[in-house]
Amino acid sequence: MDAEVEEVIDKIRRFRTEKKISIVQLSVESGISRSHLFYIESKKTVPSLETLSKIAQAMELHLKDFFV
Repeated sequence: MDAEVEEVIDKIRRFRTEKKISIVQLSVESGISRSHLFYIESKKTVPSLETLSKIAQAMELHLKDFFV
């Protein structure tokens, strides 16, 4: 896994914990399964741009927030 991808995944986890959102809550809000979110945060799978967009929207972020 590329370092850039790992940084994006780290930001997902950081934003989620800063906003005090559980994986279950993020799953409900984003429409992404809890297990898929777990695999993303565990760096076992790479999220697609569509998945990143859903996660960002559920956390009231912009997609670019994961990349800056």
